[in-house]
Amino acid sequence: MTLRAALSNAVREETLTRNVAANVKMSVPRKRKIKPWSVEEARAFLESARTNEDPMYPAYVLVLVLGLRLGETLGLRWEDVDLDQAEMTIGWQLQRVGGKLLHRQTKTDASDATLPFPENVTTALRARQRARDTAREAAGDDWQDTGLVFTTASGRPIEPSNFRRSFANACAKASVRRVHVHATRKTCASLLVALDVHPRVAMQILRHSQIAVTMNIYSEVSSEETRKALKRLGQHLGF
Repeated sequence: MTLRAALSNAVREETLTRNVAANVKMSVPRKRKIKPWSVEEARAFLESARTNEDPMYPAYVLVLVLGLRLGETLGLRWEDVDLDQAEMTIGWQLQRVGGKLLHRQTKTDASDATLPFPENVTTALRARQRARDTAREAAGDDWQDTGLVFTTASGRPIEPSNFRRSFANACAKASVRRVHVHATRKTCASLLVALDVHPRVAMQILRHSQIAVTMNIYSEVSSEETRKALKRLGQHLGF
């Protein structure tokens, strides 16, 4: 594949007249499937983080319960959170691009959405609010007011790489299977499937731009859920 790409580039630059590797048939590598956490693993992880007073616990709640992406979580602003109405607007993300930490708008209209959230998210965010006030008072003149929900002790943005390390450490403390932080979004989707949430509702929660993306997740339900579905089908058909 690398050779074919190099030769194609040479043809475009008119160094070669034809790409001799263009007609070679190549097998497409299978995409590695991410095995999300089970309900029990997700619960154990959150309970451990809360018990250990992990400062990133509220962020873990957002990525697992609402399926927020890492950049969306770190880029969330207080002005976009309404704790009284229990809803937030997802419109910004924090990403490191080209060596620079950028706070910019989300890529698509589907990503930019207002989400209602359950009571456990409200509780977690109020705890985060109290932690921010304490940190701001301790930092004094060194406090940098960025308006972000999740910051360092001085109010500055959190590096995505630092969050990933914190997440990995939290996995170890909880004694749960270590997964990449991006797998939490897949975990949220799987939990929605397990709770029999309608695909259209799940699409809105996960903010997919196309229903086909959501249905692809629904087609990858765990074998346990498949067995339960087949059992219900058998009971319905009378065998």
